[in-house]
Amino acid sequence: MRRSFRRRPRIVWLTFTLILAVLVVRAWHRSGRVERTGNSPETLAEGIYRVTRVVDGDTLIITGSDGIQSQAGSLRQDQQVRIRLLSIDTPETVKPDAPVEPWGEEATQFTRQFVARGTVLLRFDRRRVDRYHRFLAYVYVNDLMLNEELVRAGLAKVKIYPGDSSTIGRRLTQAEKEAKQDARGIWSGNLPREP
Repeated sequence: MRRSFRRRPRIVWLTFTLILAVLVVRAWHRSGRVERTGNSPETLAEGIYRVTRVVDGDTLIITGSDGIQSQAGSLRQDQQVRIRLLSIDTPETVKPDAPVEPWGEEATQFTRQFVARGTVLLRFDRRRVDRYHRFLAYVYVNDLMLNEELVRAGLAKVKIYPGDSSTIGRRLTQAEKEAKQDARGIWSGNLPREP
């Protein structure tokens, strides 16, 4: 007697679809949050924060501070958060096992001078966190955007991803065009001068 085994492609397909949907929802849910490590918050609101350290040209460490108005007050004075400038990339200076790239020190110094007063306004886009769990932000001092000024100075390249603001993307692209036309920084074809 021969048994007939009917395949159940519909069940297999539904199971696969369900698993895939769960994975997509988990990934989407985590994309707007940072995994909690130590004293770091899970979310961060737009607002004014104090810069405690410049890591390199496109990375800052911020903290909450008494006396500074933040729209959400979501960061305490004892919490430190790593901020990565959104839609740009500066030459590396602190990458493990890699040499300092040309114009990296200049980009870092530019950022230090830009945020010298100590407070910045953070604005976010759809991508809020990167794969290293850093918050992604447009960083402003007064009415100037650090991301844009680094590009305009020829100390950063534009790196726009799908979903990033098209308005800011156009501003950054225009700033990069100006830097290329004037052969500034990384677009000069020269190595930076020794201090």
